[in-house]
Amino acid sequence: MTNILSEMPVYAPTESGETMEAIGHRIQRFATEQGDKAAVISESGVLNWRELVQQANRIANRLRDAGLQHGETVAALSENSAEYVALYLGTLVAGGCMVPLSGMASAEALGLMLADSRARFLFVSEKNRDLLSEFRQSLADLSEDTILALGNNGTNIGLPMAEWLLGTSADPAPDDVSLDDPFNIIYSSGTTGTPKGILHDYRFRQRQMVRMSRFGLDGDAVNLVSTPLYSNTTLVSVLPTLFHGGTLVTMAKFDAHRFLSLAEQHRVTHAMLVPVQYQRILADPEFDRFDLSSFKLKLCTSAPLRASVIAEAMQRWPGNIREVYGLTEGGISTSLDCGAYPDKWDSVGLPTEGAEVRVIDDAGNEVANGKIGEIVGRAISMMRGYVNRPEQTEEMLWTSPGGDVFYRSGDMGRIDEDGFIYILDRRKDMIISGGFNIYAVDLEKVLLAHPDVVDVAVIGIPSDHWGETPLGLVVRAIGSTATESDILHWANNQLGKTQRLSAIELRSELPRSTIGKVLKRELRAPYWQGEATGS
Repeated sequence: MTNILSEMPVYAPTESGETMEAIGHRIQRFATEQGDKAAVISESGVLNWRELVQQANRIANRLRDAGLQHGETVAALSENSAEYVALYLGTLVAGGCMVPLSGMASAEALGLMLADSRARFLFVSEKNRDLLSEFRQSLADLSEDTILALGNNGTNIGLPMAEWLLGTSADPAPDDVSLDDPFNIIYSSGTTGTPKGILHDYRFRQRQMVRMSRFGLDGDAVNLVSTPLYSNTTLVSVLPTLFHGGTLVTMAKFDAHRFLSLAEQHRVTHAMLVPVQYQRILADPEFDRFDLSSFKLKLCTSAPLRASVIAEAMQRWPGNIREVYGLTEGGISTSLDCGAYPDKWDSVGLPTEGAEVRVIDDAGNEVANGKIGEIVGRAISMMRGYVNRPEQTEEMLWTSPGGDVFYRSGDMGRIDEDGFIYILDRRKDMIISGGFNIYAVDLEKVLLAHPDVVDVAVIGIPSDHWGETPLGLVVRAIGSTATESDILHWANNQLGKTQRLSAIELRSELPRSTIGKVLKRELRAPYWQGEATGS
């Protein structure tokens, strides 16, 4: 890892003399200053700060005894748990680089990620035991001694962590790290080949942990974590909470009713959620009976939050909402304070402190406010690059006339006269029909205004006449009798001539990732496998 990182340029703005207090060092004081305070509340019980730090120190000391060197990688395949949080911190205390893996990935992809990241250790939860068995034989660089059970049951995994740690000292000995050292590798989704490993250094995370405290993610926060730790969405709120000595309440699996119960029970103040979670929580028939008065702020990311959902949440759910738009790679960072800007709920807000956002055309030229193009950004937190993929890293860069490096988002959008950013579509998802650019979000907004439509995705499908044509995939409200023809006629009466939908198809549900993104690639695939059809 050290050699890989040393070959990667720093794209983030740098400051001479910038200092930091590494999280592995910082948490040591919480063991004495607030040792009895709850650090992690999980399905298995409560770890206070003294217990969490001692566990992290034991893991760090054991990793080093087992051969982990500064900057080397430790991977984990697990649902959220107190043990997982301790492992993450222990890896950082040891000076290692964490690689959280998705249990939704295929066995083949997981094997490739582990090889790509050069993982020295792999910790697996009982829940993922069968998945491990599918790719274990492909792990040439990991031995039986370096595949371990993250939990007390090691059946068909490896030595349970408790046994692995027997006799290990909890004495604090955090490794010295610099801003340029690796912090974590987050793997992007991918169905073929090796997913891209996004490498964050301490500069990236340190700045983010400090900045997020301004949203209240500090030592007083009680943060309910219901999205998986392998997602950057989750880490954006989890790491600042730990860095400042707050409390995490973790869910191994999201359930709307359980979320509400935990929020009331533990007087939760903060939560990072994705749009579909807001919808499911607000739709819980018992929502209004729960005491949610402790909430100060809900955050939302991964996809734009609909204005109608914001309005309902602002009315029924105490505390403000702040929508966050950015990339796992960093570079682009915007935030919408929903309480302060009720007239901008269709936007993703303004650039955050130290961030700059521009819009460029296909030729790479900057366009004026109001014009549509690809969103590019530069911020205080920017990845070092994709692991082992310099060419793909280079493809993501746009250099301004002034010589500053920006990251391409792949999102089409515009900036209004007040500087607010609006997302229209992924560039690869944009529909080009008869030479006209059609943005799915515009059509989806119209369809969602229909009283019988509760969820929708618009995709482009082949057309002999137009090249592509938009198709609406619609989920109806329970009890609705509206037909495909009814919805199509209603929507097309409100759309421009070049935007009109070719058809509506009813679906019982839409496929989504574990953090709630509609999987449009999966929806499109069946239509593009054969010859184009006339429309």
